[in-house]
Amino acid sequence: MTFIEAPMALLAELTHRCPLQCPYCSNPLELERVAQEMRTDEWLRAIREAADLGCMQIHFSGGEPTVRLDLETLVAGATEVGLYTNLITSGVLLDEARMKRLVEAGLEHVQLSFQDSEAAGGDRIGHYTGGHEKKLEAAKLVRAAGLPLTANFVVHRQNADHLEAMLDLAVAIGAHRAEIANVQYYGWAILNRAQLMPSRAQLEAMVATVEAARERLRGVLVIDFVVPDYYASRPKSCMGGWGRRFLNISPSGKVLPCHAAETIAGLEFDNVRQRSLGEIWRDSSAFNRFRGTGWMPEPCRSCDRREIDWGGCRCQAFALLGDAAQTDPACGLSQHHAHMVEIAAEDSAAEAAEFVYRRYRNPSRVGSEQ
Repeated sequence: MTFIEAPMALLAELTHRCPLQCPYCSNPLELERVAQEMRTDEWLRAIREAADLGCMQIHFSGGEPTVRLDLETLVAGATEVGLYTNLITSGVLLDEARMKRLVEAGLEHVQLSFQDSEAAGGDRIGHYTGGHEKKLEAAKLVRAAGLPLTANFVVHRQNADHLEAMLDLAVAIGAHRAEIANVQYYGWAILNRAQLMPSRAQLEAMVATVEAARERLRGVLVIDFVVPDYYASRPKSCMGGWGRRFLNISPSGKVLPCHAAETIAGLEFDNVRQRSLGEIWRDSSAFNRFRGTGWMPEPCRSCDRREIDWGGCRCQAFALLGDAAQTDPACGLSQHHAHMVEIAAEDSAAEAAEFVYRRYRNPSRVGSEQ
């Protein structure tokens, strides 16, 4: 029997509502409506149960979590039970009064997303006019409040050439950390894969830029860099391993091993409205399906990295192979790895079409709508 550790962190997806329409959004294609969202008291109970289970951190996310008018109450509830609180936000709805209330409630950190280094690209990618300038104002509010700030830049073929400017922007706004995260391809991103996939030359340039910046900005800015899996030779340890260190609660209360797990057909996810978080963490079929190493096929089962990468990403295996129990094709030992590399080469060389923007409408029709 697999030993089940306590989870380290809870990702609380409070809502799928968001002013931005990013074409790589990690939310599911079937976005949950406001009527489905958990009530304040339900979230507070889930937060208490997360602390009792052993969680140390809570990350308030969405969609855009600041659309929830009870966000301060939830932050205060998390603070009361001893959780480290982090807000993951686009920043476009933050103002001075809201920032003050969040700090008073106990907020300890803010992760602010940027779609590009400048307004034209950022507003186009997020499909939100004036968004970039609002983000810069939000960064000022965070720093004025004395909170540590992480700047998150999602990079892809249409903004990768601006990476050095992104890092300069992170320094200029006073960020302590910059996350340079290449798009991961499932959900909305896989609909836009040909529009987003960088070329190998772009990736090599990104690696060189990050390495030089780490040396140049040592002691000023911590830089995290996530390469696109399609160019990897070994898979990443997705979420630290399925059902090992992290859990996610959707706006309607579904408890997931990762934020993209709903893309895997055939898995059923328990709801914290009906069962305790502890029961779900320990006993749910979805969490136990890929927990540990017993589920692994060859070559994973006999690989000496099986308890390092934990088999890689299940959502990616399903997205590309239709079977979440297959070896992650990002691994060079997978029989499908060469095909994954071919996809990357073809998509990055293809003419980039218009984005399929993240919307509540049917994704198959979005491309022709305004």
